[in-house]
Amino acid sequence: MTSSAPGAAEPAAPTGPDGAPEAATPEELAAQWDAEKPEPAGVVTNAVIALLVIGFGLAGVLGSWALGAGSLGSPGPGTWPLVISSAITLLGLVLLLQARATDDTERFTSESWVIVPAVLSLVPFAYLIEVIGFEIPSAALAFVWLKFLGREAWRTSVVGALLMVAAFYGIFVVALRVSIPHLF
Repeated sequence: MTSSAPGAAEPAAPTGPDGAPEAATPEELAAQWDAEKPEPAGVVTNAVIALLVIGFGLAGVLGSWALGAGSLGSPGPGTWPLVISSAITLLGLVLLLQARATDDTERFTSESWVIVPAVLSLVPFAYLIEVIGFEIPSAALAFVWLKFLGREAWRTSVVGALLMVAAFYGIFVVALRVSIPHLF
């Protein structure tokens, strides 16, 4: 049994015949992932989240009816929102039924609060789309989310934001001809 002095360097990772580090085995990776796995949220948190999902789904169902769902032969503006909101409500019910059985949800931590500025940033985004089109607000939103909320590198954030806007422009404005406010 050997012991190293405090502050001593860790032993070098095993290397293969070519001098390159050996890849970890699946068992070693699974053990590492289990060690890094956050604590499960618990039954109460699972139930509260499920009830929130159900509440959002039901609010969407009510809003869809207010828009006018129409019929199968003549769908109204609320048809797709009704379908999606109904699916959300059903999935919330499934989550509620599984609240006791599941342990793969994460406990809320201080890192969980990143959702608040993310949601709040959608307010100026939605306003600016109507004023100046979607390109600049979308690029700004993607950049802020990547750089400040996702903690990505500057280059990744800038290039990623520009590529996302270019892709959405190509898909929705050029290919699908969706009537969305845009500059170009």
